[in-house]
Amino acid sequence: MSLTGRHIVLVEDDEIMGGSIHQRLELEGAAVTWVKLMGRGVSAIRTPRQPVDAVVCDIRLPDGTGEELYETLCRTTTPPPFLFITGQGGIDQAVRLLRAGAADYITKPFDMGGFLNRLTLILRPEQNVDLPPQTGISEGARQVDALVAEYAAGDQPVLIRGGKGLGKARLARWIHDLSDRRAAPFIEVNAHRSPNDNAALRKAIAEVDEGTLHINGLESLSKASQDHLISTLSAGAPFRAIASAWPTTDTDDKAEDLRADLLYLFKTHEIFIPPLADRPDDAVWLATQFFETLNLRRDVPLKGLSSHAESAIHAHDWPGNGRELRARMLRAVEAAQGERLFPSDIFPELGAESDRFSTLAEARDAAERQQIVAALARTSGHILEAAKLLKVSRTTLWEKMQKFGL
Repeated sequence: MSLTGRHIVLVEDDEIMGGSIHQRLELEGAAVTWVKLMGRGVSAIRTPRQPVDAVVCDIRLPDGTGEELYETLCRTTTPPPFLFITGQGGIDQAVRLLRAGAADYITKPFDMGGFLNRLTLILRPEQNVDLPPQTGISEGARQVDALVAEYAAGDQPVLIRGGKGLGKARLARWIHDLSDRRAAPFIEVNAHRSPNDNAALRKAIAEVDEGTLHINGLESLSKASQDHLISTLSAGAPFRAIASAWPTTDTDDKAEDLRADLLYLFKTHEIFIPPLADRPDDAVWLATQFFETLNLRRDVPLKGLSSHAESAIHAHDWPGNGRELRARMLRAVEAAQGERLFPSDIFPELGAESDRFSTLAEARDAAERQQIVAALARTSGHILEAAKLLKVSRTTLWEKMQKFGL
C-alpha cells in the first residue's frame, strides 16, 4: 500500500527520530504534520487541514503521554489509526492502548522498513467520495458526505442527527436526489411546526407513493403519529423514511416519550453532523460559498474576504451554526463599504466591545488565560511544570487550556 497522498500526523519530541521519520514519510509521498507536544497533537488530529489517515505517536512526550492524547480524542471523536512508538519499558502501556482501540505499536530501536510496513497496514481506508463537498472540507464533513453517498444507494431508514442550522433537511433531500427514488416525490412532515402532526403524517404517507418521506423532528412526533409510522413501516411501506433529530435524541429527557423501537429502527443507519464549533475550517469554507452567491446580487461586487475576516470566522464558535453564518454573511455583503469583507462587517458587535464593561466572569477568564500563557512560556510549554507554578493539577490546567483554546 502506498503512502502517496496520505496525511500522517507525527507526534514526536525527539529531534533526531522525529526528523528521520518525517523525512522518510515525505520521501514516500505522504503529507506530514509534525508536532512535538501532546497539546498540539490534539489540535492537529481533532481539526486537521485535511483528513488524517494515521497517527504516529511517541508514548512519552514533554507535556504528557501519548496515552493521554489518545484518551482525550476518544472522549469526543473516533480517532484515526494510531501507531505508538515505545521503549522496552513501555510495552505494558502499549498493550493497554491496543485494548483501548489503538492500531499497533513498535518498540525502539526499529528499522525504517519495518516501521513503514507496520504503518501501511493500519492506514485508514481511502474514502472515494467523487461528489464535490456539500457539508464542508474537514474530515468530519467528508465523512458525512461519504455516508450520504453510501446510504443513497440503499433503501433502509436513515436518522440524521445534529443541532439547529446544520442542514439536516438539506441532507435528507440530497440522499433522495442521489437515490433511485429521485423521480418520485420527496415529502417532509415538520413535527416541530405541525400542531396536528398525525393528520399531516397520514396525508404525507398517502401522497409519497414510492418516494422519500422525511420526518423533521422525530423526537417531537406525537404518540399517535409514532404508532402510525412504525405500524406502516413494519407492514412494508413502499416509501423510504428519513428522520432528523437533535443530537441528544437518545439521551435527552425531552425525548423520553419517543418510542425506543421507532428510534432504533432509524439508528441502524445514522449520520451525525458535527457542529461548526468543531469544524472551523468548514466555517471559512461555508462563508466563502455564501459570499460567492450573495456577491452576485451587488451592483458593485466585492473582491472577496480579507484574511482578517477569515481568521475571525475561524475563531468564532458559531452557536447558530450555518443559519447564523448565512445571516451574518448576508448582512455583511449587503452593508460592506470597502472592496473586501473585514471582521467588523461580519461581527459588527466588535466595534462596540471596546466601550462595553467586562463582566467579572469575563475578566476572570481573561486573567486566567494570561497567567496560563505566562506559565507555559516560563516552562517552555511543559504542562506539568506550568501546573506546579500555578498550583493546580495537570488535569485542571489541561481543561483550562482546552477552554481557552491554548
